[in-house]
Amino acid sequence: MWPRVDGMRALELGTPGGMRDRLNSLVLEGRKTATTGLMAEYAEEAEGLEYTGERLALLSNDGRAVATLEVTSVTRCSFADVPWEHARAEGEGDTSLEDWRTVHRRFWDDEGTPVEDDTPVVCIAFRVVAVA
Repeated sequence: MWPRVDGMRALELGTPGGMRDRLNSLVLEGRKTATTGLMAEYAEEAEGLEYTGERLALLSNDGRAVATLEVTSVTRCSFADVPWEHARAEGEGDTSLEDWRTVHRRFWDDEGTPVEDDTPVVCIAFRVVAVA
Protein backbone atom coordinates (compact mmCIF):
# COMPACT_ATOMS: atom_id res chain seq x y z
CA MET A 1 0.00 0.00 0.00
CA TRP A 2 1.10 3.54 -0.67
CA PRO A 3 1.48 5.82 2.31
CA ARG A 4 -1.47 7.92 3.53
CA VAL A 5 -1.05 11.45 4.85
CA ASP A 6 -3.88 13.44 6.41
CA GLY A 7 -6.33 10.82 5.13
CA MET A 8 -5.13 11.12 1.52
CA ARG A 9 -3.10 8.79 -0.64
CA ALA A 10 0.42 10.09 -1.08
CA LEU A 11 2.11 10.94 -4.36
CA GLU A 12 5.89 10.61 -4.36
CA LEU A 13 7.29 11.80 -7.68
CA GLY A 14 10.47 10.34 -9.17
CA THR A 15 13.12 8.93 -6.91
CA PRO A 16 14.13 10.36 -3.53
CA GLY A 17 16.73 13.11 -3.59
CA GLY A 18 17.37 15.75 -6.19
CA MET A 19 14.91 14.33 -8.71
CA ARG A 20 11.99 14.50 -6.26
CA ASP A 21 12.97 18.03 -5.22
CA ARG A 22 13.06 19.13 -8.86
CA LEU A 23 9.74 17.50 -9.77
CA ASN A 24 8.00 18.89 -6.68
CA SER A 25 9.31 22.36 -7.54
CA LEU A 26 7.84 22.03 -11.04
CA VAL A 27 4.47 21.12 -9.50
CA LEU A 28 4.56 24.03 -7.06
CA GLU A 29 5.51 26.42 -9.91
CA GLY A 30 2.51 25.19 -11.91
CA ARG A 31 4.67 23.83 -14.73
CA LYS A 32 4.04 20.13 -13.95
CA THR A 33 0.36 19.17 -14.01
CA ALA A 34 0.63 15.49 -14.94
CA THR A 35 2.54 12.31 -14.23
CA THR A 36 2.68 8.78 -15.59
CA GLY A 37 2.85 5.51 -13.66
CA LEU A 38 3.14 1.86 -14.55
CA MET A 39 0.01 -0.27 -14.16
CA ALA A 40 2.22 -3.03 -12.73
CA GLU A 41 3.05 -0.80 -9.74
CA TYR A 42 -0.62 -0.60 -8.80
CA ALA A 43 -0.87 -4.40 -8.80
CA GLU A 44 2.36 -4.77 -6.80
CA GLU A 45 1.12 -2.32 -4.17
CA ALA A 46 -2.49 -3.59 -4.18
CA GLU A 47 -3.69 -0.07 -5.03
CA GLY A 48 -6.65 1.04 -7.10
CA LEU A 49 -6.25 3.75 -9.70
CA GLU A 50 -6.65 7.37 -8.76
CA TYR A 51 -9.99 8.91 -9.75
CA THR A 52 -11.13 12.33 -10.90
CA GLY A 53 -11.69 14.56 -7.88
CA GLU A 54 -9.46 12.53 -5.56
CA ARG A 55 -7.11 14.57 -3.42
CA LEU A 56 -3.49 13.44 -3.07
CA ALA A 57 -0.76 14.56 -0.68
CA LEU A 58 2.39 15.47 -2.61
CA LEU A 59 5.31 14.34 -0.45
CA SER A 60 8.81 15.72 -0.01
CA ASN A 61 11.90 13.58 0.45
CA ASP A 62 11.30 13.41 4.19
CA GLY A 63 7.68 12.25 3.82
CA ARG A 64 6.02 15.57 4.63
CA ALA A 65 3.14 16.89 2.53
CA VAL A 66 4.23 19.93 0.50
CA ALA A 67 0.92 20.33 -1.35
CA THR A 68 -2.52 18.90 -1.84
CA LEU A 69 -3.33 17.94 -5.42
CA GLU A 70 -6.70 17.23 -6.99
CA VAL A 71 -6.82 14.65 -9.78
CA THR A 72 -8.44 16.13 -12.90
CA SER A 73 -8.20 13.07 -15.15
CA VAL A 74 -6.99 9.48 -15.22
CA THR A 75 -6.36 7.58 -18.45
CA ARG A 76 -5.02 4.08 -19.04
CA CYS A 77 -3.17 3.31 -22.27
CA SER A 78 -0.04 1.64 -23.58
CA PHE A 79 3.29 3.44 -23.28
CA ALA A 80 3.35 3.98 -27.05
CA ASP A 81 -0.10 5.61 -26.94
CA VAL A 82 0.68 8.33 -24.38
CA PRO A 83 -0.33 11.54 -26.18
CA TRP A 84 1.95 14.53 -26.56
CA GLU A 85 -0.51 16.71 -24.63
CA HIS A 86 -0.01 14.54 -21.55
CA ALA A 87 3.77 14.29 -21.99
CA ARG A 88 4.02 18.09 -22.36
CA ALA A 89 1.87 18.56 -19.22
CA GLU A 90 4.47 16.63 -17.23
CA GLY A 91 6.46 19.87 -17.52
CA GLU A 92 9.90 18.30 -17.38
CA GLY A 93 11.31 20.10 -20.42
CA ASP A 94 10.86 17.38 -23.03
CA THR A 95 10.74 18.93 -26.49
CA SER A 96 8.93 16.09 -28.26
CA LEU A 97 7.05 12.90 -27.57
CA GLU A 98 10.10 10.89 -28.65
CA ASP A 99 12.25 12.82 -26.14
CA TRP A 100 9.67 12.13 -23.40
CA ARG A 101 9.66 8.41 -24.27
CA THR A 102 13.46 8.21 -24.19
CA VAL A 103 13.69 9.90 -20.78
CA HIS A 104 10.92 7.74 -19.29
CA ARG A 105 12.31 4.50 -20.71
CA ARG A 106 15.70 5.36 -19.18
CA PHE A 107 14.09 6.16 -15.80
CA TRP A 108 12.16 2.89 -15.63
CA ASP A 109 15.13 0.89 -16.96
CA ASP A 110 17.26 2.37 -14.16
CA GLU A 111 14.53 1.32 -11.69
CA GLY A 112 14.73 -2.26 -13.00
CA THR A 113 11.42 -2.20 -14.89
CA PRO A 114 12.09 -2.02 -18.63
CA VAL A 115 9.22 -0.49 -20.61
CA GLU A 116 8.05 -1.70 -24.02
CA ASP A 117 5.63 0.02 -26.40
CA ASP A 118 2.79 -2.19 -25.16
CA THR A 119 3.50 -1.69 -21.43
CA PRO A 120 0.29 -0.48 -19.72
CA VAL A 121 0.60 2.93 -18.07
CA VAL A 122 -1.64 5.32 -16.16
CA CYS A 123 -1.68 9.00 -17.17
CA ILE A 124 -2.75 11.25 -14.30
CA ALA A 125 -3.46 14.96 -14.59
CA PHE A 126 -3.82 17.14 -11.49
CA ARG A 127 -3.96 20.65 -10.13
CA VAL A 128 -2.58 22.14 -6.93
CA VAL A 129 -5.38 23.04 -4.51
CA ALA A 130 -3.26 23.89 -1.45
CA VAL A 131 0.41 24.41 -0.62
CA ALA A 132 1.59 23.30 2.81
